[in-house]
Amino acid sequence: MAKLENEETRPRGCKYPTPPCALAKTLPEITACSFVGLYSVEIKTDDGYQIGRRILGTLREDNENADVNPRELGRDVAVVVDVSIIFSLRYEMPRIRETLLLAHHFKFLSHEEFVLLYDLNKPKNPEIPCGERRFDIDDLCDDECQTNFRFFRNDIYRLTEVLDLPDEIECYNDLVVDKVEALAMFLKRFSYPCRYADMVPSFSRPIPQICMITNNVMNFIYDRWRHLLFDLNQPWLSRANLELFAAAIHDRGAALENCWAFVDGTVRPIARPGKNQRVLYNGHKKIHAIKFQSVAAPNGLIANLYGPVEGKRHDSSMLRMSGLLNQLQQYSYKRNGDILCIYGDPAYPLRPQLQGPFKGARLTLDQNAWNTSMSKVRVEVEWIFADVVNYFKFLDFKKNLKIGLSAVGKMYLSCAIILNAHTCLYGSTTSTYFGVDPPTLEQYFL
Repeated sequence: MAKLENEETRPRGCKYPTPPCALAKTLPEITACSFVGLYSVEIKTDDGYQIGRRILGTLREDNENADVNPRELGRDVAVVVDVSIIFSLRYEMPRIRETLLLAHHFKFLSHEEFVLLYDLNKPKNPEIPCGERRFDIDDLCDDECQTNFRFFRNDIYRLTEVLDLPDEIECYNDLVVDKVEALAMFLKRFSYPCRYADMVPSFSRPIPQICMITNNVMNFIYDRWRHLLFDLNQPWLSRANLELFAAAIHDRGAALENCWAFVDGTVRPIARPGKNQRVLYNGHKKIHAIKFQSVAAPNGLIANLYGPVEGKRHDSSMLRMSGLLNQLQQYSYKRNGDILCIYGDPAYPLRPQLQGPFKGARLTLDQNAWNTSMSKVRVEVEWIFADVVNYFKFLDFKKNLKIGLSAVGKMYLSCAIILNAHTCLYGSTTSTYFGVDPPTLEQYFL
């Protein structure tokens, strides 16, 4: 391999000449190199770090899948090794194009090869400069954390523990990030309808990394804790607590003495899909949407959340699909065996564990008074629906909620879990109204 004139640009311990470029500040010691395909190479360094990148040139077919000593590599392949190491250390797509310019400058690539590879490696994301200083939540005060992430700084640390997040979040491309930074990205993403590009200055990471990390955290929260929204068999929903909830609702003026929660459906607008528009169109709201069914407890927590379903579905259809009645028949009882119920609007059928208002055009004064007393307390389920989109306003920006391109339903469910955590820490309008304290984080996340 040809040597460069400026030998002092070679880092200490490096076996190959290094171009005088800011990209090549530190090159690891290469201990092994093997071809894993005609256009791919795997390089192993002295610290065990492995990287696989596409070769910037043409390799001989007889070298395919053959282990070779880096010192015995030919000129073209050795250059590829150096170039691969330089840009793989940064994990940034724009660096590849700079490396190609560097290789062309030192005649490692012909003009035709350079033009072809430079065009093929054009980044899809805008080239926004990233800061050198990585994100550190300790640099932020409580007011900044509450504004950007909806939680105080110490509570974010506490939340990472109760969520059982691994110490390091690993993405599919071997990108590793600390769990506190990963959770902060997730909270920042959904706290307001911001773009990934808007998060680059805060986290000093390129757009693809922020996207991957945010999705990984969302998937983890959903996979690990979705049972908290689907199953009524939870410690905080014990029979003793259900009796406490029923008493609190009755004390606020409800006519029913055995009602412990309220059920209702919510319509969440989405961007108009390219396919299946009729399926997702809600004729009542005149929008394309998905729907969720929620059971709201008087302590401000979402006890059950089912969805998403197509926007055209009726609330009674969601009730049948959710299997909620079966769970109520199993768990909705007092300690002495008496039936406890939840309350819904006129769209729901009447069952022992599911009650609704009196229906009809000619109601007596007593029936109207009964309906009024229940309506005044049933509004609390709407407060919880509002809390979801108020604390996580990204869910209310329908232009970014694109079915088929994003996991819109998983976004809403994972944010509902975090909202319950927020309520456990700080309370809510609902818990204050009924005077019922929510459980602690440790009591909820079991």
